[in-house]
Amino acid sequence: MVSGASVGGSGRGEFALGWKPLAASFIGVTFGASPVPINVLPVVMGPIHAQTGWDFTAISIGFSIYGIIASLLAPLFGGLCDRFGMRPVALWSMAAFALTFGSFYLLPNSLDGYWALWALVGAVCIGSTPLTFSRGVNMWFSRNRGLALGIMLLGTSAAAIVVPQLAQTVVAASNWRTVFPVVALLPLLIALPVGWRWLREPRPEERPASVVDAQGRLTGITFGQALRGYRFWVLVIAVFAIALAYAGVQINIVQIAELHGLSARLSATVLTLVALGILASRLVIGYLFDRIWAPAVAFPAMLVTAFACWMLIGTSGGVVSVMLGGFLLGFAAGAESDIIAYFVARYFGMAHYGRIYGTLYMMFGIGASISPILFGMVRDRTGDYNLILMADIFLFAAAGVMLLMLGRYPTSAALPTTTLAPVEAQ
Repeated sequence: MVSGASVGGSGRGEFALGWKPLAASFIGVTFGASPVPINVLPVVMGPIHAQTGWDFTAISIGFSIYGIIASLLAPLFGGLCDRFGMRPVALWSMAAFALTFGSFYLLPNSLDGYWALWALVGAVCIGSTPLTFSRGVNMWFSRNRGLALGIMLLGTSAAAIVVPQLAQTVVAASNWRTVFPVVALLPLLIALPVGWRWLREPRPEERPASVVDAQGRLTGITFGQALRGYRFWVLVIAVFAIALAYAGVQINIVQIAELHGLSARLSATVLTLVALGILASRLVIGYLFDRIWAPAVAFPAMLVTAFACWMLIGTSGGVVSVMLGGFLLGFAAGAESDIIAYFVARYFGMAHYGRIYGTLYMMFGIGASISPILFGMVRDRTGDYNLILMADIFLFAAAGVMLLMLGRYPTSAALPTTTLAPVEAQ
């Protein structure tokens, strides 16, 4: 008989056993395909436009192509993690992401080629995102799962600090093309070696008791069983609503601040406050998830986000009001990725985590890709963002209410056992 009690029985035991995989996951998220492109594109967009003459819409479409293709492939990559483990999927995808992203240096002056290369990045990159890394973290941590996921997701904030500065330095010293291979060295020379050394799933005797049966085999419902349950569809709708509401407001927050009369410098500061809010909330929300029924934490977080949108409506209001709205927006939004990773593990188990998470991640990615387009359409037609911000208030509040419908966590004893996921021997 294999028991996970020694791991799951004390928070100290979890971190003592799992700190290396957690550190590798943090670094993987930092230099993976989730935060890197979105932190590079704002820096190179202007130089690309100046050199090629492509309009900003056309340049932005490349990123949307990347996001949609990656999102559609998330269930496939998640299923591969369930079958082969997250280590090979993450490492191969990280290498492929670095090579394809660096290939923008060789891009001819062709808009079709530019879009095609973004499509290629989207086709290979999704395995280097929280989709894969969160599986390992969820399998190492139980009592401190929310906190561990929060630490892992701090990688997106770390990338927001490091990557734009590096990209701007390279643009100033060389040109926009050079940015891509230089930034690609981060996953290739940092994330990949660390992942090769430290990234692995726990062996049966290392797994927390809450994710296994008495023989150490993973418990959890199948993807088909998830589809037949109401909780999956509640999460699908809630996750899509959150992504549809949030992505556009973050991308346009500088423009929103300028409509309130803030200078360009102060408007950029609002964006920094959004990032700081996300950074703080990763740890706070994750910590609370471990100690309070998670929907009861997510519900007020969604209401805070709705309140932040209300503060950003209109063109009046002082600097403090807009900056507070930006910080609250980021703080509450830090719960977004935690919701998918944490809720899937608690409500559906780990046996088929990858495919279930991947499907929810797909919905999140599609919503996030559509959101900026809707914000742009409203701004073009009305001159401001008021209508879409009012819609966001409803979407955030409705998503929070829906999460309360999930009910109690099922016990591990209520989840069936599977032998699908392999045991990694590293």
